[in-house]
Amino acid sequence: MRNYRKFKDYHLEKLRDPEDAKIYLSVALEDFEKDEDIDAFLLAVRDVAEAQGGISKLAESVSLTDEGLYKILSENGNPQLNTMRKILHELGFKFSIETREIPLHSAN
Repeated sequence: MRNYRKFKDYHLEKLRDPEDAKIYLSVALEDFEKDEDIDAFLLAVRDVAEAQGGISKLAESVSLTDEGLYKILSENGNPQLNTMRKILHELGFKFSIETREIPLHSAN
């Protein structure tokens, strides 16, 4: 019988690679842009944090308690922009602004 790894273990292993983490966060942010559901983006940030040293390490580096960081990144979390910037910065990322495509029918 073949011994399989748990998906979560595989997922976190992949997210240790900064490029894979960047793609994962980018897709989650694009999804948020489309449906305004921040839960998936916050889950992606939690996953990357867990993969890259853990919530405790990240909380300490952004001057929060573990509980505070879990609350911010929870499904009911509503982080301030500056807090999210600090979190992403500590994970090795930053926000950026891009022009969005404007449908031809709305250009006048």
